[in-house]
Amino acid sequence: MNELISTLVLAAMTAAIAAASAAAAPATSVVIRHQLVGCHSWSVDGGAFKASQKIVVRPATRVTVTDNDVMPHRLYQLSGPKVSLVTPAMHTPGSHGSFRLLQKGTYVFGTRAGEDYMKGVVTKGPDNVLRLTVIVR
Repeated sequence: MNELISTLVLAAMTAAIAAASAAAAPATSVVIRHQLVGCHSWSVDGGAFKASQKIVVRPATRVTVTDNDVMPHRLYQLSGPKVSLVTPAMHTPGSHGSFRLLQKGTYVFGTRAGEDYMKGVVTKGPDNVLRLTVIVR
């Protein structure tokens, strides 16, 4: 009986630690896609696709950018406290870049698009300039 109680207590403690770790490490997902007008846009956490996005997050948030466009994108930082970009050159469809925002402040990111992966991709109008403003509070 004591062995069963010990196992249940250990399982409960493990679950509590996992839940605390998940709560302590917030994450945001950004997806870049191709579109007919403006060539590309991005969405934050499944929201509307737009060229310019603005979000508010907590310190220590990890932002992961997935390139689902028909062209490669290179993620870069325009302003704010310096962050380390992990895999900023997203060379293939489905590739990811990421960064963690440790300090409070306002950060601005963008991408530089490369040439289309496929010939014959048609879009209307000038290409969108992607901007992501992140406020960390």
